[in-house]
Parts: sequence; structure tokens; C-alpha cells
Amino acid sequence: MTRRACLIVLDSVGVGTAPDAAEYGDHGANTLGHLLDRFPELGLPTLWSLGLGRVLRRGPHVRPKAGYGVMREQSRGKDSTTGHWELAGVLLDKPFGLFDHFPPELVSSIERDAGVRFIGNVPASGTLIIEDLGPEHLRTGKPILYTSADSVLQIAAHEQVIPVERLYEICRVARKHADAFRIGRVIARPFTGEPGRFMRTERRHDFSMLPPRTVLDAIREAGLPVRAIGKTADLFAGRGITESHPTTCNADGMAKTTMVWSGMDGGLLFVNLVDFDTLYGHRRDAAGYAAALVEFDHWLAGFMPAVRQDDLLVITADHGNDPTFRGTDHTRERVPLLVCHGGKCPDLGCRETFADVAATLAEFLQLPARWVRGSSFLPAEYAPARPVEKSSPVICANRSPR
Repeated sequence: MTRRACLIVLDSVGVGTAPDAAEYGDHGANTLGHLLDRFPELGLPTLWSLGLGRVLRRGPHVRPKAGYGVMREQSRGKDSTTGHWELAGVLLDKPFGLFDHFPPELVSSIERDAGVRFIGNVPASGTLIIEDLGPEHLRTGKPILYTSADSVLQIAAHEQVIPVERLYEICRVARKHADAFRIGRVIARPFTGEPGRFMRTERRHDFSMLPPRTVLDAIREAGLPVRAIGKTADLFAGRGITESHPTTCNADGMAKTTMVWSGMDGGLLFVNLVDFDTLYGHRRDAAGYAAALVEFDHWLAGFMPAVRQDDLLVITADHGNDPTFRGTDHTRERVPLLVCHGGKCPDLGCRETFADVAATLAEFLQLPARWVRGSSFLPAEYAPARPVEKSSPVICANRSPR
């Protein structure tokens, strides 16, 4: 039987300040720790049974049913694209481009080729900017251009003013020009409603920079499927993905994970659950974040019986987004690492790079070559002598962290 692996990324569920957090203005951030401080009654029994309490060094102390540890990020940056790329074996020595506003040469190029004129071009919260500029957008028909502390170029438009497919077309044009400025993602942000009652819809779409070669490519080239749930395929611009299942919310993502996993007989299922980040972290909604964690924990209890001893299940995150911290930005944190395989429960310690996940997937799925970046956390019997995968290039962006 072909081996199957499931990698679940709890988007933004960090577990404590990273060693270099001060460089990002994030010293003291601790997404999960601060949530537990604020809601001491928060119950996550399934995650606790797998070793989350050992990760957090908090009681109640139970014998873990899985391997447990933490990972620190080596890449420069603290966004989803950077985190997911490193999980797949690509390290960035500088972050993607960050902007307070986009330069005229970029904006004018997009406007010329897409046949539009923008309003905005400011850093803003997505929910606030549609309230501020939505009426002008309705009046003029001009899409709203904005950014944030992440490397993102976001374009918002009312669905009755600019149909969603037309908005996607504008974003594809923007993506072509954004590459020269090392912008990680161009994001379409459709919304509906009336002034004072605007609401973003579920038809958001991310247009990411094409990554260099990742372990996903190596898995696919070995003839194994790489199935993606949520925004995973978007973050890799579809590269290395054989099948994608977009989602509308965490509940939809978990339901699709159950469905796809039940029909898999080999390969990788790569899941991103984004509500923790977009709905609760950025909006500094600690209560909503805690409730989403309880929802996931409850689902996980029902999912675990479908994970066989010879399967590999990895649960981790891509960065932090502490809802009790200042501002509305991601936070530079270590991330949890919970690993279910073969009934083994080792202390995996603090891994020096997220790329250990890529190395582990290559080892577990018995790819023809060992992945060059990272170290597998599986037992030695999974490491036969093999040639080494050619190194992925390191991508250099144009700005240092702010």
C-alpha cells in the first residue's frame, strides 16, 4: 500500500515569541499562550492528548499520543506565503517586498494594462477600507487598491459594480507587474452590501508569486498525488498541486479534509485552515479565535480514528497572529509541531527550520532523492542511502523587516 501523509496548517496558531521577534516588533507575542491565559477554561482535549501541553509546557500533564515539539522559522518574514514555502522546503533570506503605498510606476502599469483607475493605495484593514471608500467606489466604479503589513497587493470591488471574474482578471494583470516588486500575493477582495453594511464575500482569491521548486514538485514527479485544501494551492500558485479543494471557512475545510482523506490511498493531503488568521487574528477577536480552536479540536477527535498507524499526520502553523497583541499584523513566533505516526511519541525538541517538514515528507513518502533542506524527524529506518535533491534557490526580496 502506498503511504499517505496529511499536513494540517492551523493558519497563525503560534506558540510563543521567536528568538528574532524583536526585529519585527513582536517580542512578547504568544498567540496560543495568551489565549489560554485569557480563557483558562479553554478546553482542547484532543490537541492536549497529542502533546500540545508538552509543547506549551502547561498542565494538565498527560502522556502524549504523538510526537511533539516546536519549530522556528529561518526565512525572513512572517506571512503565510513565506511560512508555507518553508514548510515545503524553500528558505528566503530576505522577506518579500513591503510597502506603505505602491509606487506610481507599478500602479500606472496595472491601470494601463487592466483598463482601470484605482482609488486608495493606502495601508488599511480590509473591513475598514471598504467602509471608508466603498461609497466612492459605488459612485465612480473605480476598484479599491490597498495593502497591509504583509507583502500583499489587495484589490476590492463590489460584486455588482465589478463582477468577480472581471476582478480576477484585474488581479491577474496586477500579478504580472507585482513580480518585479517581489510582492508575495495579489488578493482579490469582492464585497457586497450597502454603505454602512458592506460585507466581504467568500470569493476571495489569492494570486501568489510562483515559488521555486518545492518538495511538492518532488512528490508529484514521483507519481504521487498532492491534494490541497483551502488556500494552499493559491499560496503555491498551483505549482506541485495535483488537485485543489478551495473552502469557504474552517468548517468547510475540515469537512473536505475528512472527505478527501477517506478516498486517499497514497500521497499528500496539504490543508490550510485560514479562519484563525483572517477572521480572528487580524481582527483581534480573542474570543472568536478561542472558539475556532475548540471547533477544530472537536473535529480532530472525530478525524483521528481515520489516521492509521502507518499514516503520517503533521499538525503545525505558518506564523503567529496574537489577538491580544498590539496592532493587527502577524506576529513572529515559533509554531507547534504534532506528529502522529506508528504510535511513537518522541520529544522532537525545537526544530531549527520549518523545512524539517519537507525533509520528513520526502523521507516518509520514499522519494527517489533526500530533500536537501531540513532534517527528517522520522526514525532512522526511514532514511536509506539516496542521492540528495538539488537545492532550491534562495529568493531575495527587496526590503528588510519593519
